[in-house]
Amino acid sequence: MSARTARFLVLPFVLALAACGVESSTTIVPASHAAPSAPPTGAPESKAAGSADAGAKLAAAPAAKDVDLKGELRKIVAWLRGTQDLKSGSYAGGVEGTAWVLAVLADAPDHYRRVDGPFVAKALEFLAARQAVNGAIHDADATGERIAEQNALAVMALSRHADAESKALLAKALAFAGQAAAAPAATGIALPAEKDALKKLANELVAKRGADGAWDGPKGKVIESARAALALCEIYAKTTTSSASTTAVKPLPGFEDADKAKALAALQRGAQFLLAKSKNGIFEARPGDPSAGITSMAVGALQCVPEPRPAELQKAIDNALAWLVSLQQKDGSIHDGQLANYTTSAAILALSRSGRPEYKPVVEKARAWLMALQADEAEGYSPDHPYYGGNSYGDEQRPDLSNVQFALEALAASGLEKGDDAYKRALVFLQRCQNRSESNDIQMADADGKTIVSGNDGGSGYGPGTSKAGFVDLGDGRKVSRSYGSMSYALLKGYILCGLPKDDPRMKACWEWLRKNYTLDVNPGFESSSEPNAPYQGLFYYLHTMAKTLSLYGEETIVDAAGKANPWRKQLCGRLVAMQKKEDGSWVNENASRWWEGNPVLATTYALLSIDAAMPK
Repeated sequence: MSARTARFLVLPFVLALAACGVESSTTIVPASHAAPSAPPTGAPESKAAGSADAGAKLAAAPAAKDVDLKGELRKIVAWLRGTQDLKSGSYAGGVEGTAWVLAVLADAPDHYRRVDGPFVAKALEFLAARQAVNGAIHDADATGERIAEQNALAVMALSRHADAESKALLAKALAFAGQAAAAPAATGIALPAEKDALKKLANELVAKRGADGAWDGPKGKVIESARAALALCEIYAKTTTSSASTTAVKPLPGFEDADKAKALAALQRGAQFLLAKSKNGIFEARPGDPSAGITSMAVGALQCVPEPRPAELQKAIDNALAWLVSLQQKDGSIHDGQLANYTTSAAILALSRSGRPEYKPVVEKARAWLMALQADEAEGYSPDHPYYGGNSYGDEQRPDLSNVQFALEALAASGLEKGDDAYKRALVFLQRCQNRSESNDIQMADADGKTIVSGNDGGSGYGPGTSKAGFVDLGDGRKVSRSYGSMSYALLKGYILCGLPKDDPRMKACWEWLRKNYTLDVNPGFESSSEPNAPYQGLFYYLHTMAKTLSLYGEETIVDAAGKANPWRKQLCGRLVAMQKKEDGSWVNENASRWWEGNPVLATTYALLSIDAAMPK
C-alpha cells in the first residue's frame, strides 16, 4: 500500500482484537472470537466463544455507551477505501469483495456514488469488466454455483448504484440471476426490531473490531469488514431520527460601530470565559472527552490576546500547544480520530501563530499530510474530475469548500511558497465551486436524474454541485446550487491564498456577489428556506470567514447593493460586541445550534478570531 493510500486508515482504533462477519444487509453472524490481551476502555470485555452460542453471548454482553455510528461508519469507509487496488479498481481482488464494498459505499450515511471518485467509479468499472456474454458477473476462475453467487452479489451492489452508466450492466446481470438458483447465504442472527436493541448491537459490533479498525474472519478483513459495516448502515438508518431545529428565532440586538478599545475589551472578556472553561488549556467536547478540534481552534483564539499575557492564560496556551504536538500521528496529521483535516489545519494555525521554532518540524510534517490529502492523480482523480484538488474531512470521502479553505489557510500559515502545485490543484477545485459558467464546467447528475450545472451569480455553494442552501430548479432538467455567504467568503479567501489578483474575473465575480449581499445580521443565501432559523445557521462561522477574508482582500469599506459605504471592521466588531453575553463574556448562536454553534466555547472561539481579524485600525 502506498503512503498516499495509507493515509486513509485515519487512526488505529483501541479496540479488542476479534472478528465479526455479515452475510447480508439484514443478518449478522459473529465469526471467530479471540480474547484480547486487555479490554479497551469503555468497551465490554470479550471472552472466547464457539460459533454455536456466539449470537447468544453477543446479545448478553453488557451494553456500552451509544457510539457515534455516523462517525464510526466514516472511519470504516475510510479503511475500506484504503484497501482498493487502484490499478484494477477492485476490493479484496475480486467480484465478491468489490460488490460488498460498493454496497457499503452506497448505504453509508454519506451515500457515495460514481461521481464521488475512483474509489466508487473504478470499482463499478471492475464489475463491468467481469460481465460475461450471458450477463453473469464473476471472476475468471469462478465455476458452478460460485458464478451465480458472485453475480447475485454484483446485483446487490449495482442495484444501489443504478446510474445511467450501470443500468444496462444491471439489466443483463438480473436476467442471468433469474435463471440461476444460487444466492448469497443468509446465516447468523437477524437484526432486532427494537431501537434500543439495535443500538446495543451496534455498540458491541464496533467494540469487536481489531486494532486496525477492521473485522477479520474466514473471508478476510475486507469482506468481513464490509459485511459488518453494511449491518451498521442498516442500524444507522433505523435508529437515526431527524434533527430539524425547532428553535424560535430571536431578533439579533441592534449594534453600533465599535472602535479598537471596545473590540479589544470584548476580546479579553471572551478569552477569560474560554480560560475558565478549559482544563489548563484543553477543551472538552463533552465532560471527560478532550477534543483536539475544539482545543486547536480555542488555543488559536486565546493567542489573539496581545502579549504580554497574564501568566495563567499563557500557561494554558503553552499546555494546549504541547498537547496538540503530542497528538501528531506518524503520517503527520494532528487529531484525535475525528475531523482530521479541520483539526490538523487548526493545529497548524495555532502552532504557527505561536512563532516558536521548536514547532516548525511539527508544522512542516502536518503540512505535508494536508497536501497529500488533496484529491489528485495519486488516488486516481484526473484534473477533469469535479473533486480534483479538494480536501475532505479525512474520514468523509467527499471534498468540500469548507475543508479546502481551512487547509489553504493552514498551508499559507505554514510558509508554503506561492506557486506551489498544492495551490494550483486547489484552484481547479475552487473554480468548480463558483457559480460562474465561464470558468466552471460542472455537470453532475443527481439522484433524481437532473443535471447540476453552474449558475452565474458569482457566489459559491458548499462544493461542486452541492449547497447547504439548496438548489434553484431551472425547469429544463437542470438545476443550480444556491450561493450563500459563508462559502462565498470561503471561495474569495481561497482565491486570494492561491494567488489570484483582484482583477481576475473569478475574483471580481465573487466580490460582486459578496458586495451585493453584504450583511451582518444573517448568513445570506438561505432566504428561500422554509425553516425560519435557516439564515442563522453557521452565523458565527460566517462572521469568522468574512473577517479573515476581508482582512486579506484589503478593502476597508464595502459598497453594498444600496450604494452605502460600510466600514466593515467597525461594523463587524460592533455586531459581535452587541451579541456578547454580559453575564460571562461568551457568545452563542441562540437561533441555530447547527454545526456546534449552540456550544458557547466554539461560538466564542469564532467570535474572538473574528474580532482579531477585524480589529479596527
